Amino acid sequence: MTQISEAKLGKITEQMKEVAKKEDVDVEVIRRRIAEGRIVIPCNEIHSPKVLGIGKGLRVKVNANIGTSMEHFDLDEEIRKAKAALDAGAHAIMDLSTGGDLDEIRENLLKVVDVPFGTVPIYQAGINAIRKYGAIVDMTEDDMFNAFEHQAKQGVDFAVAHVGVTKESVERLRRQKRLIPIVSRGGAFHAAWIIHNEKENPLYKNFEYLLEIAREYDLTLSLGDGMRSGAIYDSNDRAKFQELLVIGELVEKAREKGVQTMVEGPGHMPLNHIESNIQIMKTVTKGAPYFVLGPLVTDIAPGYDHFVAGIGGALAGYYGTDFLCYVTPAEHLCLPDEHDVREGVIVSLIAAHAANVARGIDKDLDYKLSKAREELNWKKMFEFAIDPEKAREHRNKRLPKEDKKACSMCGKLCAIEIVRKYFGK
Repeated sequence: MTQISEAKLGKITEQMKEVAKKEDVDVEVIRRRIAEGRIVIPCNEIHSPKVLGIGKGLRVKVNANIGTSMEHFDLDEEIRKAKAALDAGAHAIMDLSTGGDLDEIRENLLKVVDVPFGTVPIYQAGINAIRKYGAIVDMTEDDMFNAFEHQAKQGVDFAVAHVGVTKESVERLRRQKRLIPIVSRGGAFHAAWIIHNEKENPLYKNFEYLLEIAREYDLTLSLGDGMRSGAIYDSNDRAKFQELLVIGELVEKAREKGVQTMVEGPGHMPLNHIESNIQIMKTVTKGAPYFVLGPLVTDIAPGYDHFVAGIGGALAGYYGTDFLCYVTPAEHLCLPDEHDVREGVIVSLIAAHAANVARGIDKDLDYKLSKAREELNWKKMFEFAIDPEKAREHRNKRLPKEDKKACSMCGKLCAIEIVRKYFGK
């Protein structure tokens, strides 16, 4: 039985109880929203990660992508990256490895990662096809489905399926004047396969078979986002919305079959496009949890794209996005290391918290830090900070020479100290 099938029967699982407790939401509300497909709990019993609820009425969550490439693969480094993400507070981790022994990497990461663990199975199918046949486009339909089942058996909790990249959408995209046609690696795999083989995307054509696999392991499917925009010039265009319409239909099929689903999007887009994108997505999918990369709200900041994504993520979270996929400073430049991973997680957590506060959640955390700041209580300020390590580092880098309670920005001119003296505090 899956979480959604249990919820439809009116049953409350232990995972539902834990989500209700963590989020301070009535457990019956959690059950009902899972039954409706508005909340998911990615939890493969083989892995049994910490329980995490994603969706309507819950805190915005943050995912960290790690993984090797064909250019650089080091298992020990991936383990360090996973630990860095967990230490920084990531709610979920995805392995996007394409280089080295993919099974060995995944098996070792699953032992280290105690939060929901996600993958993109088509990557392994594609890499295996290169090694076996010589090209990605030569992978078979069985190769694709076997990759999903194989990884589910290993314990993967959620997996991306680019089901919205169809034969029709690829033909339309070839006629459309998009600045950057496709930036999704999985989307590119499917588009190339469709063109080369002149056949329909097997994951779309035989979606019910994919649902059978997912249902057996309660594998949460993350649908999309092969047509996400890779430049703000292409934001909210026909290709993206056509994919979304297809996904909307498939989300309903998944719910009927008792499979939990999220929807992915939207890539690069200016600030003024975010609200409409989320509203349309939520309408088309009848409130499915939305998992977004960024959004990245400008294209001109290589090296600072974690901040760009933080800006977009905060606004997206406020408008209803449920799950933020972090972006690191290395985005568009190179494979990130553990320092990039940590930085990316922290920035996304700040964006998620900003969205939560705007939605009326966790305001007490800001109150506690502000109270400590008013008291010039540095110990408590660090305790409540989202990144105590960095806060202490900056504080200790340049301590005040005289007034040790203040900081070296103001010293004797500390506004809090002056006001306290003359207000009689």
